[in-house]
Amino acid sequence: MEKLLYNNKLYVCHEYLLEKDFESAVIEQAPHIFGENSIYIDIKKQIGESIITIPDGYLIDFSLEVEPRLHIIENELSSHDPYKHIGSQLLKFAISYKASGRKIKEFLLDALMKDESMRGRVEAGFLRAGYRNIDAFLESLIFEKPLNAVVVIDQSSPELENVLGQLTLNTDIVEFKTFKYRNDYIHQFTPFNAEVRDVIEKGRILKPETLNTVVVPAREEGFEKEFLGNNRWYAIRISASMIDRLKYIAIYQVSPVSAITCYAEIVSMEKYQDTNKYLLYVKNLKKIKPIPLDANNKRLALQAPRYTAIDQLLKAKKLSQVFC
Repeated sequence: MEKLLYNNKLYVCHEYLLEKDFESAVIEQAPHIFGENSIYIDIKKQIGESIITIPDGYLIDFSLEVEPRLHIIENELSSHDPYKHIGSQLLKFAISYKASGRKIKEFLLDALMKDESMRGRVEAGFLRAGYRNIDAFLESLIFEKPLNAVVVIDQSSPELENVLGQLTLNTDIVEFKTFKYRNDYIHQFTPFNAEVRDVIEKGRILKPETLNTVVVPAREEGFEKEFLGNNRWYAIRISASMIDRLKYIAIYQVSPVSAITCYAEIVSMEKYQDTNKYLLYVKNLKKIKPIPLDANNKRLALQAPRYTAIDQLLKAKKLSQVFC
């Protein structure tokens, strides 16, 4: 059992017995999980006719301010069968979504009209994004933008990754754990769209709307064989909202090179085998003057994919400037 030591108190991983209790904790912490500007709408309405499903909720996501997205939310316990329960729910929703668009718009609009605070936050968001009114905004979210989903779960697993990897629905996983010491609780999670939100919340020069490049760490053998030899790279975890925005991939060669050495255009991407990660095919590979890891800050060495803008990358002299 996992434990967490905080302020000399030993917190033990809390096991939720009921999904409703887990969901209550997620809703309570929604501003921290999804971002202060994103709106979690706790609506459980049946959609579909021949194939019926009831999502746990909806998220109006303003992580990318100029391109808001609508996500369905599934709050799940790891004790549930990922194939029969989670996969089945998401598949049903993907099938029923388009036919139920008008109904979804109706009950989302009704919920926003009834909650003045929520309506005000949504209005501020869609005005920043350039929409003239809430009707045009919801029309765009539901009928013009790709449908994405977020699974919030207390413990992820390879089985869950396998299920999501077989769906056409782009899905993010948020692992939300709770630790308990007597009557005190601590929650552990990586915020949804953390890399994109980091650009907004830290007020960087780099702007979310310019993000079009994923930078990935690579060892020499894989770099030579896959990127240079086969014009591809895998297995990359990509946020659902970034999938149709990425135009380039750049390679950060790990130690002893410790530098970004080249980039290429992304031709296409697909789910990688039975995972929720992606395989990217590339073309027009270009070597560049190495962008080295900062000599005075080795902690910046790339450990996982990060997003940036190709213009920002090409003018950078050191790694920290790529993501600033």
